[in-house]
Amino acid sequence: MLLRSVFIVLLAWFGCVIAANAQSLHDPTRGELLYSTHCIACHDTQVHWRDRKQAADWKGLRREVRRWQKLGKLRWSDEDVASVARYLNTRYYHYPTPD
Repeated sequence: MLLRSVFIVLLAWFGCVIAANAQSLHDPTRGELLYSTHCIACHDTQVHWRDRKQAADWKGLRREVRRWQKLGKLRWSDEDVASVARYLNTRYYHYPTPD
């Protein structure tokens, strides 16, 4: 009986750990939230896969994010710009970063 109780407790604990890890894997980043809130209306996935991309490297990607947030009058901080650029780089571009 004791062994069965221990097994049930361990199984429940293990299930909670798995659920917590799975949930954290799906938590959107600040960059993803900013992008999906302010940019996705005009920029679907096609814009990031086109042949005539404006950004050719990490520095250029950050420059483009900064430029578009200014055009949209979003007033993002430097960290917001970096967060969106990191999200786009992870999702679409895969440029080497200095970090």
